[in-house]
Amino acid sequence: MKIARFSHDDTISYGIVDEDEHELVVLKADPLFAGFDPTGERVPLSAVKLLAPVIPRSKIVAVGKNYHEHAAEMGGEAPAEPLLFLKPNTSVIGPGDAIVLPPQSEQVEHEGELAVVIGRIARNVREEDAEDVIFGYTIANDVTARDLQRRDGQWTRAKGFDTFCPLGPVIETDVDFAAGTIETRVGDDVRQHGRLADLVHSVPAIVAYASSVFTLLPGDVILTGTPAGVGPLVDGDSVEVTVSGIGTLQNSVRAAAQ
Repeated sequence: MKIARFSHDDTISYGIVDEDEHELVVLKADPLFAGFDPTGERVPLSAVKLLAPVIPRSKIVAVGKNYHEHAAEMGGEAPAEPLLFLKPNTSVIGPGDAIVLPPQSEQVEHEGELAVVIGRIARNVREEDAEDVIFGYTIANDVTARDLQRRDGQWTRAKGFDTFCPLGPVIETDVDFAAGTIETRVGDDVRQHGRLADLVHSVPAIVAYASSVFTLLPGDVILTGTPAGVGPLVDGDSVEVTVSGIGTLQNSVRAAAQ
């Protein structure tokens, strides 16, 4: 099932994408908290603006170096335990929104990732129970000011700028990890291509590990790591991250206004 958050007639609503992906079945409220209660209204998908499918109430948890080849391109090995960091919820933007290049950085890069949306309060979750607290999956771009990441030594500023966490286009409740792929394009250039099965630490392992550190709340988002091939974004670029079974997250790139 694909779930969208969208704007239509100056109203923000939630809906289920129908099977032919031409219409949205409008829901009465956010299904994370109110369940799947339809209003009886349908709207054409072509008539709405898709928004970030979730705005984390609490936090965005991200996992670094979770593909072996990406860890190698960053100059090391994948860590034995998930390497966690946080991004502020103010970094979230939706499909079609612009990633803004901050004046503080001269090297902003894309990192296409699968994202997990938490659906229940979760603390000390066992790996075998992780599916019970997952609402669904979406696509993320963990945009990073690489020069600031190196300069600061820790990652908060480099990954925390406004617009540095595009999410979308929808939440999919079921993902095929065995056959699933992720790909990032900038313009016509394929920059990243990886398999979801190649995550060093699996989604259940990440949920269990993160929930042993801090309580996960409904709407929290976990970014699961990026494949090799991270690269620069410059003013005027268009970046697309595609995850099979979910769709494509597209964002433009522009320099900050002076």
